[in-house]
Amino acid sequence: MRKREVVGLTVMCMIRRGNEVVIQRRNDPNWPGLTLPGGHVEFGEPFTDAVIREVREETGLTIRDVRLCGVKNWLMDDGRYLVLLFKTDAFSGDLRSSDEGAVFWADIDSIPEDEWASSMPETLEVFAEDSVNELFYSLTEPDLPVLK
Repeated sequence: MRKREVVGLTVMCMIRRGNEVVIQRRNDPNWPGLTLPGGHVEFGEPFTDAVIREVREETGLTIRDVRLCGVKNWLMDDGRYLVLLFKTDAFSGDLRSSDEGAVFWADIDSIPEDEWASSMPETLEVFAEDSVNELFYSLTEPDLPVLK
């Protein structure tokens, strides 16, 4: 059994304002659709700093009081990809889009499932349900996500 593996680290954040959240319409053709803001953790960067930086870069908002609420991860031939999921309702600044995609406030329940980027409907369950803290995709059954 391997004790070490290569891991790609990323962060994602749900920013709430009442019944609305910040949504991003991604420009990336490899993962198009609606998602929440986030991105890669830089080498040596604390996870909380990474989510604050990524949200500021992609939305113009400065978030604070972020809370880790779960993880999303999947296995790849060369290792694992890990997304740390955060949420907050504390922010300042004005919402603005970036090269990553347009951002806007929306009631999350009003968005049709087919407009979300792939795997986002399952990811939103981790954000919404206190009893769920992990979304996992295996190499053997990648189309069968496991919520734990």
